[in-house]
Amino acid sequence: MSNRNSLIPFIFGYLCFAVFIINSTLMAQTITPSFSFEKFVTFSDTLPYRLYSPVVKSEALLPMVVFLHGAGERGDDNEKQLLNGVKNFLPISKFTSNEAIVVVPQCAEDYRWCEVPWSAASHQRPIQISKYLGLVSQLIDTFLISGKIDKRRVYVVGLSMGGFGVWDLIARYPSKFAAAVPICGGGDESDAQNLTNIPIWAFHGANDKVVLPERSIRMIKAIEQSGGNPLLTIYPTVGHDSWNLALSNPELYTWLFRQVLK
Repeated sequence: MSNRNSLIPFIFGYLCFAVFIINSTLMAQTITPSFSFEKFVTFSDTLPYRLYSPVVKSEALLPMVVFLHGAGERGDDNEKQLLNGVKNFLPISKFTSNEAIVVVPQCAEDYRWCEVPWSAASHQRPIQISKYLGLVSQLIDTFLISGKIDKRRVYVVGLSMGGFGVWDLIARYPSKFAAAVPICGGGDESDAQNLTNIPIWAFHGANDKVVLPERSIRMIKAIEQSGGNPLLTIYPTVGHDSWNLALSNPELYTWLFRQVLK
């Protein structure tokens, strides 16, 4: 009897641990849906990316969201790019009735989506696209010809370094994207005339000390002066991490999936 009683605390502890593991797994699945590990390989380069493909019963073509991460998530582990921002908006179905394919590429260390200084008051867009943003563009093209996505509904979202990438990408390929969401980034104001027909919703924190909020403000004003009608949200008490509020806003997704390339 004494041996049997001595096993009770062990069994109870084991059961508690098992319940903890199961709950943790379910919580992780709820917070971050499953992404497959993928690589886009060219003759000379490799771009790691994660791919979220929702399970849908319909065979209808799905929209695609391309998400560009910030500087802290650079590397080649194909993991870190999911740390910031992605968990705020996936699954997208929690905000809207829409589902979408989500592509999250990873920029390598010592590279930038747009090779410009982030703390500067302004910059001129480089003549040549950066190495890794160029790979992103090529990756998007492979999806466009795959026959699996709705070519009229390709969206690009990015935060911080990724916000700079969004501005750069839509300036180079204004007819490729149905809408763009640059968060705490900056672009070249001389590109404004090329951006008047793209639905844009920019976000920034008024207390951002990493990327000046004026970067977003001036870009939006330049597009408005060129005849465009972009949107801008400035969070008055927020610093650099404005993506937490922006990407948790249900109105953003209602707006985003309304946009269709003409």
